[in-house]
Amino acid sequence: MKKTYGLLGRDIGYSFSKGYFADKFEKENLNCEYNNFDIKQINEVKEIFKNSNIKGLNVTIPYKEEIISYLDELDPIAKEIGAVNVIKFSSNQRLVGYNSDYYGFTESLKPLLNNNIKKAIILGTGGASKAIAYSLTQLGIAFSFISRNPDFNEMSYGDLTEDIINSHKLIINCTPLGTHPNIENHPQIPYEYITKNHVLYDLIYNPDETAFMKKGLQKGAKVSNGLKMLILQAENAWEIWNS
Repeated sequence: MKKTYGLLGRDIGYSFSKGYFADKFEKENLNCEYNNFDIKQINEVKEIFKNSNIKGLNVTIPYKEEIISYLDELDPIAKEIGAVNVIKFSSNQRLVGYNSDYYGFTESLKPLLNNNIKKAIILGTGGASKAIAYSLTQLGIAFSFISRNPDFNEMSYGDLTEDIINSHKLIINCTPLGTHPNIENHPQIPYEYITKNHVLYDLIYNPDETAFMKKGLQKGAKVSNGLKMLILQAENAWEIWNS
């Protein structure tokens, strides 16, 4: 009997994970399959959990936070982050939530860092941004959230002045703006203040070079897409499932 793994999300036909794990299983000659579980609302997950062949799931937009109430247990890091992107089905079918996003982001960001980077701006406040915030805290980098609808501890896009951009040398896009097929879209920040000392990191991986990244490159900034992060978090998920 094949072991089943999969991705839980909404509108996930484009999924990186399905292709990545299908290739991995073939190359490593593993008797496993990886399926997309595309659900319209979170309560449909109860049916998926009844499948005893499933050994582990990844979780993506928009369920990284909503999934928590359906799990039996949280890994301490996932609990602190408040978002889950990996579910392990333990031997007694207990569902344990983990977060491998923070690991993938941290390890992919480290080569881009320099001594000038003391503060970061996180664009967006969804489930992915929580893992990014946790990672930055571990790295000792202060950060501010930017939101279209800011609450008391967030800034709006209109608040981004030259001074703020200048003092925040790392800018991370956690919004879906610029994802294929809407590749002309980008977060509305004052790119004219970006310098060669900035790093612009986009969690998007399709296209390879987003409009956000292009605008950074025009100013001489270092840029990265989210592909390396995805690969690292996927391998970390595999370790969690098989530990």
